[in-house]
Amino acid sequence: MKSSEIPLEDLFADPAMSQAAISPDGTRVAYLAPWEGAKNLFVRDLASGEVRRLTEDRGRGVPYFVWLYNGELLYLQDQDGDENWRLYAVGVEGEGPRLLTPGRGVQARPVDPSPHHPEAILVGLNDRDPRYHDLYRVDLATGERTRVLENPGFVAILADETFQPRVAYRQTDAGGGELFVHREGDWRPLLAWDLEDDLTTRPLRVRGDDLYLLTSIGRDTAALVRKNLTTGEETRLAEDPAYDLSNFTQYGETLLFHPQSPAPEAIGVMRRRLGWIVLDDALKPDFERLKRALKGDFYITSRDLKDRAWVVFETSDTQPGRYWLYHRQGGALTLLGEARPWLKKYPLAETRSIRYRARDGRTIEGYLTLPPGREARSLPAVLLPHGGPWWRDVFGFNPWAQWLANRGFAVLQPNFRGSTGYGKDHLNAGNKEWGGKMQDDLTDGVGWLIEEGIADPHRIAIMGGSYGGYATLAGLAFTPELYRAGVDLVGPSNLFTFIESIPPYWKPMRALLHQRVGDPEKDRELLRARSPLFFADRIRAPLLIGQGKNDPRVKREESLQIVEALKERGRPVAYVEYPDEGHGFARVENRLDFFRRADEFLKRHLLG
Repeated sequence: MKSSEIPLEDLFADPAMSQAAISPDGTRVAYLAPWEGAKNLFVRDLASGEVRRLTEDRGRGVPYFVWLYNGELLYLQDQDGDENWRLYAVGVEGEGPRLLTPGRGVQARPVDPSPHHPEAILVGLNDRDPRYHDLYRVDLATGERTRVLENPGFVAILADETFQPRVAYRQTDAGGGELFVHREGDWRPLLAWDLEDDLTTRPLRVRGDDLYLLTSIGRDTAALVRKNLTTGEETRLAEDPAYDLSNFTQYGETLLFHPQSPAPEAIGVMRRRLGWIVLDDALKPDFERLKRALKGDFYITSRDLKDRAWVVFETSDTQPGRYWLYHRQGGALTLLGEARPWLKKYPLAETRSIRYRARDGRTIEGYLTLPPGREARSLPAVLLPHGGPWWRDVFGFNPWAQWLANRGFAVLQPNFRGSTGYGKDHLNAGNKEWGGKMQDDLTDGVGWLIEEGIADPHRIAIMGGSYGGYATLAGLAFTPELYRAGVDLVGPSNLFTFIESIPPYWKPMRALLHQRVGDPEKDRELLRARSPLFFADRIRAPLLIGQGKNDPRVKREESLQIVEALKERGRPVAYVEYPDEGHGFARVENRLDFFRRADEFLKRHLLG
C-alpha cells in the first residue's frame, strides 16, 4: 500500500461515535461505539463525564436504538441479517438487556415512544400472519404484551401520542395508496391517490386530531400538509417547487417534531445540499446560530423534553461527522465526539454537485468526487448508482466515494430517473424502466464524464449495492463495450425470481413492484428483456459479486444464478458469500474483507 492511501479500516470500520442522542431528562447522551469488533451501546453522564457500556455484543452489533421515557433505552437486533428484528430494553445503570418481543421468525417494528405513556411502548408484530404487523402494547416492567389492534391488511398503522390507532395505509392493486381513519371501532376512507403520487405521498405522524403527511397530490413535488381527521380540511405548511420535502436522509431525520409539540417545527429539503424550512418562529434564531457556527450540513438528532438541549450532527463531503451538544439558552456548542477522527490526517476529496442531459433531454443531477491533487483529465472512473432505486444520493461524507477518489478514480453518483427527491415526474419516469431508460441515464452519465474530458473511456467501472448491484449487472450485460469491470453487492439478476421471492411482509406492497418494475404474468417479455441473467453471454468485463447468505430482500439465488451462467460461458467472475450477513454487510470483518477484494479488483482492471 502506498503511503498516500487511506487504509480501508479507517474508511469502513465502525465509527467511533454514531447515533448520539440526548436523554429525555437532558442528563445523559447515548451513542453507538465499537467494542470487541462490533457496535455497542454506550451512555455518558453529561455532568460527571462518566461513560458506561450497556451492551456486550460481539457479532453484528446494535444497529439502532432510541431513548424511552422511563429513562431506559430500546434497541433492536436481528439474527445474521434475516431482518426479523427483536426489541430489547436496557437500563442506564448497567442492568442486563431484556427481550421484549418474540424470537426467531417474527419481525418487530417499534412505534415512536410517547411521554404520555412512559411505562409502555407500541410495537408492530407479524406473529399472527407474516404478511401483516398487528399492533401490541408492551409493558416495559413486566414485558407483558397486549394486542391493541389486529391488522386487517394494512402496510402501516399510525397511532397518536396517547397510543390510540388513528390512521392506516394500504396500497391498491393499481399501485396507488389509500388512507383510513379509525373512528368508532371501524376504518373509514380518508384519502386516496393513484400510482403517480405513490412514494411521494405518505403519512408521517398523528397529533391530536391532525394527520401530518407529505403529499404530491395536485403538484409535482412532495409538500408538508396537515389534514384534520374529523373535517378532512387540508392546510399546506411547507413546499419547494423543485425538490421533494423530506423526513429522512441517510444522515439523519429531517422532520423536526418535538414529542410535546402539537405540530412540526421544521422540515428539511435536500436540494444540492440540505436546506431547512423553519415553521416555528421560536426556533428560527437557533437555526440561524447553527448555520453560522457549522460549516457542514446539520441535522437535529434529538432534544430533551424541556427543549433546552439539542444533539446536532454535522457532516460534509470532507467532514466524516461530528456530534455537538447545543444549548439553546446562550447558543453554546460543545463537541460530544467525532465519527472518524482518525481521518483528519488524510487529504479528503471534495464533492461537487453536477447536472447533465440524458439522451431524451431530461436533466439528471448528481455528485462528482475527484481525486485530490490530480488534474481532472483522462482519469479512471467508477460509476456509483445508488440502491433503492426509490432513494437518492445526498450531499455528505461518503466512504465509498472517498475510498475510490483516494485510489485515483473519478466517482460519479447520478440521481437517475426513478430516484426520489426530484418530484413525481422524475420518479415516475422510471416506471418499468429498470434496465431501460434508468440504465440509459447511467450510460449518459458515463458519456458526460468522457465528453468533459474527465474520464478515460477505456478505464471505466460500475459498482453498486442492491438496485446499484442490479444496475452493475445491467451495465455489463446491456452496454458491454462501456465498462472494463463491475462490482455488484446483493443485486438482483433475474427480475422474475426477484419479485417472486420477496419476504412475506413485502406482500402488501407487491403492487408497487408490479407497477414500477413489471408484472411477471403481464410483462413477461419486458422482465425477460431487463433481466441481466438472460444476457449473460454478452458480459465480457470481469465481475466481482458479494452476497449475504441470509438476505431476505435479494435472495442469494439472485447472485448464484448469474455466477453459474457466467462460469458456464467461461467469463471472469469472482463470488464471495458471507454466511452471517443479510442485505449488506453489518460485521466489520466481512465489510473489510469485501472492500479489500474490491480494492484489489478495481486496481487490477483499471490501473494495472
